[in-house]
Amino acid sequence: MAVFVAKQSLLLPLLLAVGFFAVAVSAGNFYESFDITWGDGRANIFDNGQLLTCTLDKISGSGFISKKEYLFGKIDMKLKLVAGNSAGTVAAYYLSSKGTTWDEIDFEFLGNLTGQPYTIHTNVYTGGKGDREMQFHLWFDPTADFHTYTIHWNPVNIIFLVDGVPIRVFKNNEKLGVLYPKNQPMKIYSSLWEADEWATQGGRVKIDWNNAPFKASYKNFNDQSSCSRRSNSTWVTCDPNNNSWMWTSLNAAEYGKMKWVQDEFMIYNYCTDFKRFPHGLPKEC
Repeated sequence: MAVFVAKQSLLLPLLLAVGFFAVAVSAGNFYESFDITWGDGRANIFDNGQLLTCTLDKISGSGFISKKEYLFGKIDMKLKLVAGNSAGTVAAYYLSSKGTTWDEIDFEFLGNLTGQPYTIHTNVYTGGKGDREMQFHLWFDPTADFHTYTIHWNPVNIIFLVDGVPIRVFKNNEKLGVLYPKNQPMKIYSSLWEADEWATQGGRVKIDWNNAPFKASYKNFNDQSSCSRRSNSTWVTCDPNNNSWMWTSLNAAEYGKMKWVQDEFMIYNYCTDFKRFPHGLPKEC
């Protein structure tokens, strides 16, 4: 990605707002990087920490959370989604802070009937407010193999990528009065759960429990380009001179790839929903 021309001195006030951050060094091992938080045995780690699976049945779904929290990062995860009739299921993979005015960066994968396309649901929350949904189909079958889903979050922009192809950018538009997530550390969360009241075709297609248990798989987690901590007392400085990811945005070729995705595969964009915003679209649009 092209280096965004910015004063690197701007980074220090952003980091000092919440403390000092360490360059993450662990990657790939789920035992080291995550805690399984719910599901009563329905989420499990295999292959010496290299593979994690979440399952969903009629009794419960399952999920996990990162041991570290992050303030900016380029974070990759390979996922293989629920195969077959996945209608009514949601695999969520997102960053979130805590509190009533939380920040959040969302990937959610909405299942569908066998042979029908998955929907990727993306959203950005700032100060506890979201309503910034963009939804896409994919140019491949996300249940047949693992694919990489990336959240690239820095002081300039948030970039959502699939297999390295950008599908969405949320820019820092504080100059327009739009809140931007830059002060609240976030943890990584993921879960597989049942949401058939809304997930598939607006809730018209319900989950078929005859297909349970449903399973989503994860591998190749990578947070090496990030600023993170494991506890409130272990911050050290992220050096902006050594972290080009901290100041990057898309170049012209990458904008071209994103335009292709949005022209061919976007199915909803809040920035074009005039019925939803009759008094004017959000400022960032």
